[in-house]
Amino acid sequence: MSGFLPYGKQTIEDDDVAAVAEALRGDFLTTGPTVEAFETAFAAKVGAEHAIAVSNGTATLHLAMLALGVGANNEDGGDVCIAPSITFLATANCARYVGAEVVFADVDPDSGLMTPDTLAKALNSAPGKRVKAVLPVHLRGDVCDLPALKAMASASGAVLVEDAPHALGSIGTFGGTAHPVGDCAFSSFASFSFHPVKTLATGEGGMLTTNDAALAAKARLLRSHGMVREPGGDPWWYEMPELGFNYRIPDVLCALGLSQLKKLDRFVARRRELAALYETLLAERAPRVRLAASPAHSNPALHLLTVLIDFEAEGISRRTVVESLKAQGIGTQVHYIPVHRQPYYVNRQGLADLPGADAWYARCLTLPLYPTMTDGDVERVVDALAGILG
Repeated sequence: MSGFLPYGKQTIEDDDVAAVAEALRGDFLTTGPTVEAFETAFAAKVGAEHAIAVSNGTATLHLAMLALGVGANNEDGGDVCIAPSITFLATANCARYVGAEVVFADVDPDSGLMTPDTLAKALNSAPGKRVKAVLPVHLRGDVCDLPALKAMASASGAVLVEDAPHALGSIGTFGGTAHPVGDCAFSSFASFSFHPVKTLATGEGGMLTTNDAALAAKARLLRSHGMVREPGGDPWWYEMPELGFNYRIPDVLCALGLSQLKKLDRFVARRRELAALYETLLAERAPRVRLAASPAHSNPALHLLTVLIDFEAEGISRRTVVESLKAQGIGTQVHYIPVHRQPYYVNRQGLADLPGADAWYARCLTLPLYPTMTDGDVERVVDALAGILG
């Protein structure tokens, strides 16, 4: 048997190591010029006016909520954010960090994405509540219908915050115009993560993009304790007009990010090649095993290769499939357990009826996908899965 294939893995090459070593030998390990260089290069890559690098992806979402003033008016009934139930915990939790409530939107059962229909139902379930932000998640790397979601959010007095840690390099085409995820053509902020299994890795780290200079300045202020300095004043002087956080990212990690960013196109191209091979090899097992659906407007740089399996029709449990694949050196994961079913939210607001999210969860399984995989690795995964299912 060949080596173990995890569901996701960073691609670190010699030039990445050299970039980090150079940063380590430099004058700044943190709050230095490499942070700004990474921000500038990232903003240019995705087509945004501003990029703010922070310590992790969760911090990006928290800062977005703070910069937008979400939760600032809780004394008169409280703000509400709408998030899809199929996502990582942080998408919903960022609203709770600032005292806002969460209304969970259902998702399309075949793509896992928030749609205009599921957002409409979520908005209708919150009559009389002040919806401040809608947080669509570009699950797996597929792009949500941003123009439609923005129109609905705006009509309700809310803004969009794209949760895009899976979608760096993905493109949505709307009205004949291609929009890289992160250009914020339809949103106030887009949020990215650089956790090792993501398309671009810094170890830990995240990035906010925006086209709003005031929001960018606010996020930068809150990233570092809310401290400001007076130009031309005493060199030691600072003051804190409002409460901020320590969400800074070190120069060392930004050096790795800069090096990785130069390879993004190559990483994305290889992910698309591998995903296409999976689709071809799995075609004969449809519809009981198939790739998650991709909207027509989406050209994803898939972070996750998720298949939907009718475990009941196959006569086998997901756990058996997971354990059998692991025994053959193949790692898998489930993305995600519906957040509306987490005890914290059930205890707070009861159990919502979201059949799309439940249907997605019942069938989803994430298979290995990362740029250093070979075509033979994909064949190995599909052959093992076919052998287990029979």
